[in-house]
Parts: sequence; C-alpha cells; structure tokens
Amino acid sequence: MNVSAEPPPHPAAVVIGAALDQFRALIGREPEGVTGVRKTQDGGWSVLVDVVELERIPATTTVLATYRVDVDAAGELLACERLRRYTRGTTDL
Repeated sequence: MNVSAEPPPHPAAVVIGAALDQFRALIGREPEGVTGVRKTQDGGWSVLVDVVELERIPATTTVLATYRVDVDAAGELLACERLRRYTRGTTDL
C-alpha cells in the first residue's frame, strides 16, 4: 500500500492565507503576489502584498501598489496600509 500523505500546512502559510483573504475582502482586489513576510515581535505576521490598482495598455504602464498587511498569530487583521505605487515596468535601484 503506497499512501502519499502531504504534510500539514505550516502555520505561517495558514496565517498568511488568512491575511490575503482579509486583504481581498477589504481592498476588493486580487493580490498579484506576496513579496515579503516577516514575523512580528508579538507573534503576528507582517505581509507585503502587491496588487494591480490600474490596468493599462501596454502592460508595462499598469499601476501596481505594495500594501503591508499586519495580522495577529490567529490571522486576524490588525492593520493594512499602502506603502507605494509604481508602474509594472519600474525597477528598484
């Protein structure tokens, strides 16, 4: 009998998933990606989320934003703020 069981999700992945769900509900946009994650001193998580704010043609001129979403250890939203806006074709130096 060859049973391949996947390991349970890491607690961080569960909490980050909860942060993204709450972000979607709050902002009303689908995240483009998670660009940073760090554990906070109080046991919560701070997640950097990139999202399309304004779709443009050509795609390199699309406006994106990076948000910081802070959640507690249980995944409950504590804070959400936009940190920056930029065009898709922009790179950080």
